[in-house]
Amino acid sequence: MTITRKDIEAAATVIQGSVVHTPTVLSPGLSRVAGMDLYLKLENLQHTGSFKVRGALNKLTSLHREETTGIIACSAGNHGQGVAYFADRLGFPATIVMPKDTPFTKIERTERYGAKVVLEGDSLADAQAFTNDLASTEKLTFIHPYDDPHVIAGQGTIGLEMLADLPELDTIVVPVGGGGLIAGIATAAKAIKPDIRIIGVETASYPSMRDALAGRPVTAGGATLAEGIAVKTPGAHTLPIIRNLVDQIIVLDELAIENAVELMADTGRLVVEGAGAVPLGAVLAEPDLFRDSVTGLVVSGGNIDMRVLASVLLRGLVRGGQLVRLRIQITDAPGNLAQVTQIIGKAGGNIVEIVHQRLFYDVPVKQTDIDVVIETRNASHTAEIQDKLEGAGWPTFALSDIAASPPSS
Repeated sequence: MTITRKDIEAAATVIQGSVVHTPTVLSPGLSRVAGMDLYLKLENLQHTGSFKVRGALNKLTSLHREETTGIIACSAGNHGQGVAYFADRLGFPATIVMPKDTPFTKIERTERYGAKVVLEGDSLADAQAFTNDLASTEKLTFIHPYDDPHVIAGQGTIGLEMLADLPELDTIVVPVGGGGLIAGIATAAKAIKPDIRIIGVETASYPSMRDALAGRPVTAGGATLAEGIAVKTPGAHTLPIIRNLVDQIIVLDELAIENAVELMADTGRLVVEGAGAVPLGAVLAEPDLFRDSVTGLVVSGGNIDMRVLASVLLRGLVRGGQLVRLRIQITDAPGNLAQVTQIIGKAGGNIVEIVHQRLFYDVPVKQTDIDVVIETRNASHTAEIQDKLEGAGWPTFALSDIAASPPSS
């Protein structure tokens, strides 16, 4: 089945008033970092924190109630929540199958939207196989996360909204998993503005769409911060649309994705999941590709685990030299530890943690090593603190810069 602008406009009518028409806004902070104007389509502001509600609602409204005993979906996150949210409002009993290791917060949110959650399998592939069997046994209607014409049309409403709100857009950057989101957006945007560029972004762990387009065997797997686009198999419906309408696909490594999530929070003031941050990562990785264009980034979702976000932010402070761990060698004499802390404090460093160990380090009996975690303004401020400690006669090493403990003098 071919997806057309007419299908997407029909989907827009169906979802109007039930799905948020999210804003497309200029981000001054991220624009400054990127060196160009960047506009963000904030799908993280949807009811469930993700664009998935669009396709879910359009698909569910296409079902005939008298022919549907219930619906079922397989998801580790956003798709399941989107289906559950609107199934409850439309009166469809919903079952969402999730892998056993799905975080408790995602399970709780999905149940809160009224769905029955079944935990099955050690991976999404295992969960999908179980879903297929359960759908057949209980005669439930399966809602595919991306490879369905109604779902694709629903996601394509994002393209309509972006060009209605910002007609001067000439590039849209979109996360790519199975391809439903970018296929829908590309169909809508190219129909309105044929010369607009559509750029997709995948994670290096799951470059399935890039490989499929190139005719290579799809190799995908492993852990990724962008789990929302960790898809091994491109859609049969989405692949030909993407081949015809998408201009380029950029692949990002994990460090680039992590950096983008951190920048979104620290500079953009937005809580964004890994998949939602990859468009920013693509612009930062390939700035010349976007330099002279009016660029819109689809921030597809904001459902990141808070513990993961905390880790990303702390690691960002470490990379930026604002959180450092120093090892300081001092003689084991009264008052020396106090002098160390005084030097750090006077230099403007904030001690987060300090470990004073005499017994387990390989040091002489009258010497001790101190490990100190310090908050600083930046890398040059850290160097200033190290210089002051060295000036007091105490060798100081940044542990992130060495593979093992430095030799004792």
